[in-house]
Amino acid sequence: MRSPVRMFSPLSRPSPQSDHPDPERKVPRGFARVPRTRKVVIGLLLGAALLVLVDRCAVMYAEQRAEQTLQRKLGPAAAPEVNIHGFPFLTQVLGKRLDGVDVTLRDVPADQVSLAKIRAEATDIRLFGDLPLPVDGARAAQVDGDVLLSFDDLERDIGASHVRFSALDGNSVRAAGELPVAGWQVRIHALAHLRRDGDRGVATSVSGMWLDVPGIATYRPGRPARLRLHSEAAERISRDRTKARALLAVPSVARQLGVAPEATRLALRDDKALSRIMERPGFTDRLMRANLVDLVSDHPEALEGAGVDPVAARALMRLPVRELSERVAFSFHLPKQAKGLRLRNITVEREGIRADLTGSGLAVGTARRADS
Repeated sequence: MRSPVRMFSPLSRPSPQSDHPDPERKVPRGFARVPRTRKVVIGLLLGAALLVLVDRCAVMYAEQRAEQTLQRKLGPAAAPEVNIHGFPFLTQVLGKRLDGVDVTLRDVPADQVSLAKIRAEATDIRLFGDLPLPVDGARAAQVDGDVLLSFDDLERDIGASHVRFSALDGNSVRAAGELPVAGWQVRIHALAHLRRDGDRGVATSVSGMWLDVPGIATYRPGRPARLRLHSEAAERISRDRTKARALLAVPSVARQLGVAPEATRLALRDDKALSRIMERPGFTDRLMRANLVDLVSDHPEALEGAGVDPVAARALMRLPVRELSERVAFSFHLPKQAKGLRLRNITVEREGIRADLTGSGLAVGTARRADS
């Protein structure tokens, strides 16, 4: 039996789905395709970044203004550095209080020298002024830091004396330099001991000064003054009868050399007796310990006979002790503009003299005028 043939009308045949999108349909592109939640997040992030940028620009401007003010008032050779703590800055300004500010100053004039570095950290700072307009005053609850007077700066500021400074111990500085005296190139040595000058300054007292003529003699001013031979000069005399006899001819020197008067008289006219004295053990050491100050004025011929120029020795001894001390003494005080700051714990370190800096209630601008 033949199966019936099914007849399909073209109108009744199901139309297959098209593989091509409707050309009339709009497809989202770019940012429009981002979900709404993500758009909100991105917007918030951009807004936050903009606020941070504005805040950082504001703090940089404030730091620059503060640096310019410090440069104008204190006159340091190098530009000051100011770093304002805390974030955000603008909310601190609106609240009229800053968390803290770091200030670094270099090469600040301080009397006869310059301070290599002043570092201070001010905390809990109250601002004055019709904010958010420019701040016209501030008061810091606490200030801490330190001050450094470097040896390099000392050598530069007291350079006319050609003095070099170095640490001796925690409270003293060793000074050494050179100066010409009557044809001699004299080396000057001294110790400068630190002492407080009030609570804002440091001064020094000088001791242990001595002037050295290399290879000849050392002169120590003071009471009593002392002029003593170097080992080289003493050895030359101990080998030269003429020089030794010139010194033995002065009774005060003969006594210091431990030679009895009778032996001295014999040695002055007999070479063998003189040789026995010169060959005694310790003769050279006694020559080095003998004080020849009296020979400068009373017996210059004996000094010259011993190989020491009496004119140069006289010029050396006439140098005023006060003037010599001023060549190695120094002092410094905190700038007058830095009122309210004090120094403490002053010590000598390898690079220079350091002191702690402290203060409270430090006021500037209108805050200072309010206190007066």
